[in-house]
Amino acid sequence: MFTGLVSDVGEVVAREGGRFTIRSGYNADTIALGASIAHDGCCLTALEMRTSGDGSIYELDVSNETLGKTTLGDWKPGRRVNLERSLKAGDELGGHIVMGHVDGVAVIRDIRTDGESRRFTFEAPAELARYIASKGSVALDGTSLTVNEVDGARFGINLIPHTLSVTTWGRKSIGDRVNLEIDPLARYVARLLEMRG
Repeated sequence: MFTGLVSDVGEVVAREGGRFTIRSGYNADTIALGASIAHDGCCLTALEMRTSGDGSIYELDVSNETLGKTTLGDWKPGRRVNLERSLKAGDELGGHIVMGHVDGVAVIRDIRTDGESRRFTFEAPAELARYIASKGSVALDGTSLTVNEVDGARFGINLIPHTLSVTTWGRKSIGDRVNLEIDPLARYVARLLEMRG
């Protein structure tokens, strides 16, 4: 389980099929073999951890299912990736509950400057749009964000300068695909309503 608060930006340094090599600023001594780390919101298992400079290099095995349903199928060496280590008992829940199970891929349709911030407009897959509500939460590339407005399958998000500078969001462009995880509470409420109807 995660909170959607990105704690490092890693880099894909190599890829062979579904095997990825990631460089991160995390201390290798603090990450157990098999630890869960969210990569652009996708919970993956860290393997073959080793020290590299001030950080670490580790491997990931990614299934064809994950490659096909997330942005990971597009990843190439040099790609920057939002990282978050799993939540520990007693940690502050500063974002919202994020499972690390990506529901689908949204597309950036517009980016506008709004003072020091940037307003992004996304288009969600039609089957997920009904779970997205104004002032509700979503996780996009592993970042916990509040929805400003919703118009059909499109929804808007405002990103403050801090978020733009400490995540990969400052490098995003119109047309980019991003991993989308809807708020798990929205899914459960919708399911309960379906069962009652």
